Amino acid sequence: MSKLGSLGARLHHGEVAYDFIGHRKLWYGVSLLITITAILGLTVRGLNMGIEFQGGAVFTTPKHMSASVTQAENFATEASGHDAIVQKLGDGSLRIQISGIDTDKSDAIKDTLAKDLKVNTEKINADLVGPSWGEQIANKAWQGLAIFMVLVVIYLAIAFEWRMALAALVALIHDLTITTGIYALVGFEVTPGTVIGLLTILGYSLYDTVVVFDSLKEQTRDITKQTRWTYSEIANRSINGTLMRSINTTAVALLPVAALLFIGGGFLGAGMLNDISLSLFVGLAAGAYSSIFIATPLVADLKEREPEMRALRKRVLAKRAQAAAEEETAGVRAASAPLDPDSGLDEEDAAHAVVGPRHQPASRGRGGRGRSSGKRR
Repeated sequence: MSKLGSLGARLHHGEVAYDFIGHRKLWYGVSLLITITAILGLTVRGLNMGIEFQGGAVFTTPKHMSASVTQAENFATEASGHDAIVQKLGDGSLRIQISGIDTDKSDAIKDTLAKDLKVNTEKINADLVGPSWGEQIANKAWQGLAIFMVLVVIYLAIAFEWRMALAALVALIHDLTITTGIYALVGFEVTPGTVIGLLTILGYSLYDTVVVFDSLKEQTRDITKQTRWTYSEIANRSINGTLMRSINTTAVALLPVAALLFIGGGFLGAGMLNDISLSLFVGLAAGAYSSIFIATPLVADLKEREPEMRALRKRVLAKRAQAAAEEETAGVRAASAPLDPDSGLDEEDAAHAVVGPRHQPASRGRGGRGRSSGKRR
């Protein structure tokens, strides 16, 4: 841990750095590949929408049922003609969810399930969701997401600039696409908890992005008045300066979410936690990735297109070329200079003088010109 903290301090002070901006084409390619995979998943498989969005019924049986989950799924599918999702709750009861059925058919399905499961019809609880209500909930969710995006762009454009707002919007769309694509590929059900998780990870992704943007804004103030760094190099320094903070906050946030997803949903069988925990887990990881590898490099690309930044890059490169040429010329002159016989230096001392000062004591017999080296009488 001490080595990790030392690395973070060295990154923050610019002693070590990774060239994120220089390798941005690689990260763009990786993101493009993941995004295409997610879009293919959405196109081929689609999202498994819950009954809250497409309507349906949820039947809850009495406690301590003898029927297995597989048997209940077969009974519900035969009774309704639709695919059913069955979960065994902690008290031994079964939660049978059937999407896409008309509410007027729920009584007949309930009677059939009671006969197959060998329980009293009145002991089965039925919760119904109409298709129109589910469609209304879906539309409200999309409207809320669109309003969120617009407000984010307006805020970032005011607080920073429009290029940063555009880069943040691209990063958010990137995170949304990957998260929903993972949902399509895994086949988890999309519920209101999923929407809550998506909105949460969007806010978290923006937090990481704004931290980097704030550092970048501070370091690029009056950037055209200097000729030491280009905009891309300062952007790279901003990423490295906030890298350990992003890694630490993401790791701390992922630990409890991973416990919900893998231990609660997978090991303990609490499947109802999967809808929100998967969106949080994938979204947090994608948000941390996009803020470092997508948003800031995209801002650097957009800024480097400006005439002022192009002129700054030319001045910086010209100054570096001039400094390199002067250093090379000075080295050649020092190496080719003739040895002064009166200087008191031999060839070995002259060679060291070109490289740097000698850290050795001076010879005793060279104290001054014309002085005899013999003993006084």
